[in-house]
Amino acid sequence: MNRTLLGYAAPVVVGLAVLALWQFLVNAYQVPSYLVPSPVMVATTLLQDWALLGAALLTTLRVAVLALLLAIVLGVAIAFVFVQSRVIEASLLPYAIVLQVTPIVAIAPLIIIWVKDPGVALVICATIVAIFPVISNTTVGLRSVDPNLLDLFRLNRATRWQTLVRLRIPGALPYFFTGLKVASGLALIGAVVAEFVAGTGGTASGLAYLILLSGIQLNIPRLFAALLLITLSGVTLFCVVSLLGRAALRHWHESELTPER
Repeated sequence: MNRTLLGYAAPVVVGLAVLALWQFLVNAYQVPSYLVPSPVMVATTLLQDWALLGAALLTTLRVAVLALLLAIVLGVAIAFVFVQSRVIEASLLPYAIVLQVTPIVAIAPLIIIWVKDPGVALVICATIVAIFPVISNTTVGLRSVDPNLLDLFRLNRATRWQTLVRLRIPGALPYFFTGLKVASGLALIGAVVAEFVAGTGGTASGLAYLILLSGIQLNIPRLFAALLLITLSGVTLFCVVSLLGRAALRHWHESELTPER
C-alpha cells in the first residue's frame, strides 16, 4: 500500500513543485505572456477557450484512437502471417522496417494528396506511425514459446489452431501490451504530425492546427493550453492501455503478479 501510494504521490508532488517554481519565476521576472505564460494564465485560457479547445481535442483524439485500433488489427494480423513461415517474415519484415524509418512528414503530403477525405488521410498517417511496435512485439511474443510446453502440445497431438489459441496467443499477450503502450503514444504523435502537415482548419481542426494558428497570432497561452491537452491525452491513452494489460495479465503472468512481500 505504501509503495502504491508513493508511486502516485511522488509524481504529483514533483509536478506541483515544478508548477509553483514556474509561476514564481514568471512573476518574479515579469515575463511577458507572449513569451512564457504562467500556469495560472494557461489554466484560465483553458477554461475560457474550452469550447474551441475541447472540439479540437475530440478531433485529434478521434484520429489517434482510430489509428490505434487500425494499427492493432493490421499489426496483429501481419504478426500472425509472419509467424507462419520464416520465409514470409524475411520477405516482408524489411518493408515494415522501411515504413517505420521513413519520416511521416515526408510521406504525409503524398497521402493527403492521394486520399480525398482529410480525416481518412490523417488516420492513415497516424496508423503508419503506430503500427510497427504492434507488429514487432506481437511477432516476438508469438515466437517466444517455451519449448517444453510446445513439445507437450505436440505430444498430445494438439492441432495448429489449438497451439495458437492456447499457447502462442496467451504467451504473446505481455509482448503485445508492451508494444501497445508504445503504439498508443505514437498514434497520438502521428495524428498531431499529420495535422501539422495537412493544416486542416474550420470545424474539423485539431489541436495541431490550433497550435499553428496560436503561434501565428502570438496567442501563446492558448498554444500552451493546446500542448497541455495533447500531453494529458497521451498520458491518458498510456494509462488506459496499461490498465487493460494489467487486467488481462494480473491473475497469471509474473509481470503483474503482486509479490507476497
